[in-house]
Amino acid sequence: MLDLLASMFPDSSRTTLRQILQYDRVRVNGEIEKDARLILQHGDLVDVTEKSIRPPLPPELTLLHEDAEVIVVIKANGLLTVATEREREATAQAYLNDYLKSKREGRIHVVHRLDRETSGVLVFAKNFAAREALKEQFAEHSVDRMYVAIVEGSLQPPAGTFRSNLLERPDLRMMSVDAHPDAKAAVTHYRTAAANGRYSMLEVTLETGRKNQIRAHLSEAGHPVIGDQLYGSSVNPIGRLGLHAKLLGFAHPTTSMRMQFVAPLPRTFRDILR
Repeated sequence: MLDLLASMFPDSSRTTLRQILQYDRVRVNGEIEKDARLILQHGDLVDVTEKSIRPPLPPELTLLHEDAEVIVVIKANGLLTVATEREREATAQAYLNDYLKSKREGRIHVVHRLDRETSGVLVFAKNFAAREALKEQFAEHSVDRMYVAIVEGSLQPPAGTFRSNLLERPDLRMMSVDAHPDAKAAVTHYRTAAANGRYSMLEVTLETGRKNQIRAHLSEAGHPVIGDQLYGSSVNPIGRLGLHAKLLGFAHPTTSMRMQFVAPLPRTFRDILR
């Protein structure tokens, strides 16, 4: 890490470079990084905020793309996408509204959400027309979405598909049911990317976008996402939910150009399977 900073700031001393790290100015893959000895991997996204200005976005959000219609960010785990009754200010939506307000622009329009403890790529619209165009793509299942999940054990077969009707229980947990007027069809594809016996890293793609779909399907298969106590996980070796929205692809709401964005894996995801 220190060598990369030295190449970015050749006139700075090693002491100054270490201060850049200690003052929370460096983010790697959307997460604050202070480790000067960190060995970066190919594809890691490194962002260094300016010292002289207040960062336009908090450390929990990393800007990937912005134009007149959309804004794409990496959301850190622990940050809500939208407000709840208990939390209205510390959310991605609120932070982005403040960001646009500082530029004397409009307000953010929510298109989709990630669970609080799930990190990864989110797209927001900057006007009503863009929001409706993007939401239509989600409804038509034409949006590319790939998640990485760290689960307990090893799935057999190593690749496959879960299909069920998901229903929300009174305790807000989703469960598969045979038939119910309020249940919604959910389809989840998975592929084992790596495994060490105790844990597996899965690449998961969605045909549908139901609440907690991945978490429910993997739990019902006997391999809950690590750190997911709600869905039966008994371990939390990385101190967070082992779910990351790695890839998001969609057609631009105005130009129709296909766009794709990737959030590199958090370091803890890579380390646990080494």
